[in-house]
Amino acid sequence: MKAMTEQVVVHSTFIIEREYSASPVRVFAAFANQETKRRWFVEGEGWEILEYTFDFRVGGREFSRFRFKGGPEMSNDTIHHDIVPNRRIVSSYAMTIGEQRLSVSLATVELAPAGEGTKLTYTEQGAFFDGLDKPQQREAGCRELLGKLAEELDRAR
Repeated sequence: MKAMTEQVVVHSTFIIEREYSASPVRVFAAFANQETKRRWFVEGEGWEILEYTFDFRVGGREFSRFRFKGGPEMSNDTIHHDIVPNRRIVSSYAMTIGEQRLSVSLATVELAPAGEGTKLTYTEQGAFFDGLDKPQQREAGCRELLGKLAEELDRAR
Protein backbone atom coordinates (compact mmCIF):
# COMPACT_ATOMS: atom_id res chain seq x y z
CA MET A 1 0.00 0.00 0.00
CA LYS A 2 1.30 3.47 -0.92
CA ALA A 3 2.18 5.78 2.01
CA MET A 4 -0.01 8.86 2.35
CA THR A 5 1.77 12.20 1.93
CA GLU A 6 1.15 14.51 4.85
CA GLN A 7 -0.66 17.66 3.78
CA VAL A 8 0.47 20.81 5.56
CA VAL A 9 -1.39 24.09 6.00
CA VAL A 10 0.53 27.13 7.21
CA HIS A 11 -1.62 29.93 8.63
CA SER A 12 -0.20 33.42 8.61
CA THR A 13 -1.26 37.02 9.09
CA PHE A 14 0.70 40.03 7.90
CA ILE A 15 -0.01 43.75 7.88
CA ILE A 16 1.43 46.32 5.47
CA GLU A 17 1.02 50.05 6.06
CA ARG A 18 1.72 52.61 3.34
CA GLU A 19 1.08 56.29 2.90
CA TYR A 20 0.13 57.79 -0.45
CA SER A 21 0.02 61.47 -1.38
CA ALA A 22 -3.37 60.89 -3.08
CA SER A 23 -6.70 61.33 -1.26
CA PRO A 24 -8.70 58.31 -0.01
CA VAL A 25 -11.15 58.97 -2.88
CA ARG A 26 -8.36 58.59 -5.47
CA VAL A 27 -6.83 55.55 -3.77
CA PHE A 28 -10.23 53.85 -3.54
CA ALA A 29 -10.88 54.65 -7.22
CA ALA A 30 -7.66 52.82 -8.14
CA PHE A 31 -9.28 49.65 -6.71
CA ALA A 32 -12.78 50.36 -8.05
CA ASN A 33 -11.98 51.26 -11.68
CA GLN A 34 -11.38 48.26 -13.96
CA GLU A 35 -8.85 49.91 -16.31
CA THR A 36 -6.85 51.45 -13.49
CA LYS A 37 -6.76 48.29 -11.38
CA ARG A 38 -5.77 46.15 -14.35
CA ARG A 39 -2.77 48.45 -14.97
CA TRP A 40 -1.32 48.29 -11.45
CA PHE A 41 -2.63 44.93 -10.20
CA VAL A 42 -2.67 42.60 -13.21
CA GLU A 43 -0.31 43.87 -15.90
CA GLY A 44 3.45 44.03 -15.66
CA GLU A 45 6.64 43.32 -17.51
CA GLY A 46 6.93 39.61 -18.32
CA TRP A 47 3.29 38.80 -17.46
CA GLU A 48 0.95 37.31 -20.07
CA ILE A 49 -2.70 37.97 -19.16
CA LEU A 50 -4.93 35.15 -20.41
CA GLU A 51 -8.20 36.31 -18.82
CA TYR A 52 -9.37 39.15 -16.57
CA THR A 53 -12.90 39.76 -15.31
CA PHE A 54 -13.88 42.58 -12.96
CA ASP A 55 -17.07 43.03 -10.93
CA PHE A 56 -16.36 45.47 -8.10
CA ARG A 57 -19.39 45.24 -5.82
CA VAL A 58 -20.31 43.28 -2.70
CA GLY A 59 -20.66 39.70 -3.92
CA GLY A 60 -18.79 40.58 -7.12
CA ARG A 61 -15.93 38.52 -8.46
CA GLU A 62 -12.58 39.37 -9.97
CA PHE A 63 -10.82 36.59 -11.80
CA SER A 64 -7.51 36.53 -13.62
CA ARG A 65 -5.52 33.83 -15.37
CA PHE A 66 -1.93 34.62 -16.22
CA ARG A 67 1.59 33.29 -16.62
CA PHE A 68 4.99 34.80 -16.04
CA LYS A 69 7.54 34.59 -18.86
CA GLY A 70 5.91 31.54 -20.43
CA GLY A 71 5.75 29.65 -17.13
CA PRO A 72 2.82 27.64 -15.81
CA GLU A 73 -0.67 29.10 -15.81
CA MET A 74 -1.75 30.69 -12.55
CA SER A 75 -5.05 32.17 -11.39
CA ASN A 76 -6.41 34.55 -8.77
CA ASP A 77 -10.12 34.16 -7.95
CA THR A 78 -11.42 36.98 -5.71
CA ILE A 79 -14.83 37.61 -4.12
CA HIS A 80 -15.66 40.98 -2.52
CA HIS A 81 -17.48 40.65 0.80
CA ASP A 82 -17.59 44.22 2.11
CA ILE A 83 -17.02 47.55 0.37
CA VAL A 84 -17.33 50.93 2.08
CA PRO A 85 -16.47 53.59 -0.52
CA ASN A 86 -13.25 55.46 0.25
CA ARG A 87 -12.79 53.53 3.54
CA ARG A 88 -12.67 49.72 3.29
CA ILE A 89 -12.56 46.69 0.98
CA VAL A 90 -12.74 43.14 2.35
CA SER A 91 -12.22 40.27 -0.08
CA SER A 92 -11.24 36.62 -0.09
CA TYR A 93 -9.14 35.10 -2.81
CA ALA A 94 -7.74 31.76 -3.89
CA MET A 95 -4.49 31.36 -5.82
CA THR A 96 -3.75 28.36 -8.03
CA ILE A 97 -0.92 27.19 -10.24
CA GLY A 98 -2.20 24.81 -12.87
CA GLU A 99 -4.91 22.85 -11.10
CA GLN A 100 -3.18 22.98 -7.72
CA ARG A 101 -4.48 25.36 -5.04
CA LEU A 102 -1.64 27.39 -3.45
CA SER A 103 -3.56 29.39 -0.88
CA VAL A 104 -6.79 30.99 0.26
CA SER A 105 -6.72 34.38 1.97
CA LEU A 106 -8.90 37.04 3.54
CA ALA A 107 -7.60 40.47 2.50
CA THR A 108 -8.68 43.76 4.08
CA VAL A 109 -7.78 47.17 2.70
CA GLU A 110 -8.44 50.10 5.04
CA LEU A 111 -8.08 53.71 3.92
CA ALA A 112 -7.77 56.65 6.31
CA PRO A 113 -7.00 60.32 5.69
CA ALA A 114 -3.39 61.21 6.51
CA GLY A 115 -2.83 64.93 6.09
CA GLU A 116 -3.61 65.60 2.44
CA GLY A 117 -2.98 61.96 1.55
CA THR A 118 -4.04 58.48 2.62
CA LYS A 119 -2.80 55.85 5.02
CA LEU A 120 -3.53 52.40 3.58
CA THR A 121 -3.48 49.42 5.92
CA TYR A 122 -3.48 46.04 4.18
CA THR A 123 -4.10 42.96 6.34
CA GLU A 124 -3.95 39.45 4.92
CA GLN A 125 -4.90 36.30 6.80
CA GLY A 126 -3.89 33.31 4.72
CA ALA A 127 -3.86 29.54 4.61
CA PHE A 128 -0.91 28.37 2.51
CA PHE A 129 -0.99 24.78 1.30
CA ASP A 130 1.69 22.08 1.20
CA GLY A 131 4.69 24.42 0.91
CA LEU A 132 3.67 25.53 -2.58
CA ASP A 133 3.57 29.19 -1.51
CA LYS A 134 4.97 30.82 1.60
CA PRO A 135 3.66 33.74 3.65
CA GLN A 136 6.95 35.63 3.18
CA GLN A 137 6.66 35.33 -0.61
CA ARG A 138 3.05 36.53 -0.52
CA GLU A 139 3.90 39.51 1.67
CA ALA A 140 6.74 40.47 -0.68
CA GLY A 141 4.35 40.22 -3.65
CA CYS A 142 1.75 42.37 -1.88
CA ARG A 143 4.39 45.00 -1.05
CA GLU A 144 5.39 45.05 -4.72
CA LEU A 145 1.76 45.50 -5.80
CA LEU A 146 1.25 48.37 -3.34
CA GLY A 147 4.38 49.94 -4.84
CA LYS A 148 2.80 49.62 -8.28
CA LEU A 149 -0.32 51.31 -6.85
CA ALA A 150 1.91 54.24 -5.76
CA GLU A 151 3.31 54.47 -9.31
CA GLU A 152 -0.23 54.42 -10.73
CA LEU A 153 -1.36 57.20 -8.38
CA ASP A 154 1.69 59.30 -9.27
CA ARG A 155 1.09 58.68 -12.99
CA ALA A 156 -2.57 59.69 -12.73
CA ARG A 157 -1.87 63.13 -11.22
